[in-house]
Amino acid sequence: MSRFIDRVVLHVSAGKGGNGCASVHREKFKPLGGPDGGNGGRGGDVVLEVDGNVHTLLDFHFHPHAKATNGKQGMGSNRDGAQGDDLILRVPDGTVVLDGDGRILADLIGVGTRFEAAQGGRGGLGNAALSSKARKAPGFALLGEDGVERELVLELKSVADVGLVGFPSAGKSSLVSVLSAAKPKIADYPFTTLVPNLGVVSSGDTTFTVADVPGLIPGASDGRGLGLDFLRHLERCAVLAHVVDCATLDPGRDPISDIDALEAELAAYKGALSGDTGLGDLADRPRIVILNKADVPEAAELAEMVTPDLEARGWPIFTISAVSREGLRPLTFALAKLVADYREANPKAEPKRQVIRPVIANENSFSVVADPEIPGGFIVRGTRPERWVRQTQFDNDEAVGYLADRLARLGVETELVKQGAEPGASVTIGNVSFDWEPQTPAGVDLTRTGRGTDPRLDQVERIGATERKHASRVRRGLEGLDPEDQ
Repeated sequence: MSRFIDRVVLHVSAGKGGNGCASVHREKFKPLGGPDGGNGGRGGDVVLEVDGNVHTLLDFHFHPHAKATNGKQGMGSNRDGAQGDDLILRVPDGTVVLDGDGRILADLIGVGTRFEAAQGGRGGLGNAALSSKARKAPGFALLGEDGVERELVLELKSVADVGLVGFPSAGKSSLVSVLSAAKPKIADYPFTTLVPNLGVVSSGDTTFTVADVPGLIPGASDGRGLGLDFLRHLERCAVLAHVVDCATLDPGRDPISDIDALEAELAAYKGALSGDTGLGDLADRPRIVILNKADVPEAAELAEMVTPDLEARGWPIFTISAVSREGLRPLTFALAKLVADYREANPKAEPKRQVIRPVIANENSFSVVADPEIPGGFIVRGTRPERWVRQTQFDNDEAVGYLADRLARLGVETELVKQGAEPGASVTIGNVSFDWEPQTPAGVDLTRTGRGTDPRLDQVERIGATERKHASRVRRGLEGLDPEDQ
């Protein structure tokens, strides 16, 4: 027997981009063939797509980790690496995607709707793509980026027109079984349904769906019992139907007190989609009251007694019996009219395939702030600077010089000067920290040197070594002086 799972935590990992290739074309009688390293392939994305044949999140319950494939490394002879394959995860209609903090990222409604849950890393450029007037034959390539890793929460909210609300054992499952072809579990002893049941009902020219929401109890809106798990399945319903057990033997319970208790829970519940569905809060939905179990004589008398009080609230009242099927035909027509009125007032747009992508921030923007942990240090934050650092081979001086050029062209050097950075100040970009040396110019024509080297960095190292040697001489000269002379 399959299990109904409507909430899971999913860990997604996009593929890593392939590294670029640093290669020089070699051919007989052509000693200077030029760079021909290809680019790395992009990593695969992780995509959620609504599938009409999927009705539960059960697969993700047993397999909570999903990872797309990595891109391949570039090769010589200008051969780019293959891209990683996207991982398509099929989800049911009505799935809501949230991040770890509970913020809604996407509301997936409609077959074919897609959401890019995690983007694959960019492939690194090969040295053929990095060549320029200043660098005729770069001796380095860029590394591929890591794919996005994130933790998502998937919640399934039933897509139904009518939601049946009531206490446990009020007869909601029995009502769905006689109104539609659905076959929920029904027994002649008290128990509560543990999963929502959906049924399709046809009345005249109107066809609508009915959701049997498991029994609610007082305190459900505060999470008592399984209230919050059940209430979220009502968020998309256009009509709420109170199913009242008129034959209950529990002391202190009657139809009016049951409805009042449930109305208090509906009014207190604030779902994640409140206001986003166009239906408003649960307290604003159209109501209909169904007095069930009229086949029991005492229940029929009680239903007749409370009907005037309930009609005074302006709600349609129907007395039925799911067992003997008494009063079902008028109820079906009334539900169909309420659904038809809602559809007429809220015409549904033509279904179309949607692709939901995360909002991309301005990549050119960056900020320089003081480092709270290192006096005189600075932290550079920004999409491009952090990406460039991740793509740099720090064991290659030429690659480090190329990074310095890119940062200077973006304006990071200028901003550090404005912020009052001193030579040798600690600067952190991403997970890399280094001592800033403003003597490294950017955008200048480089003197030809060996591949993988940068003469400007050698110059900075010589300057730093000279300063350290001078400081050492000063310290040695002060050692022989009295403290007052120092």
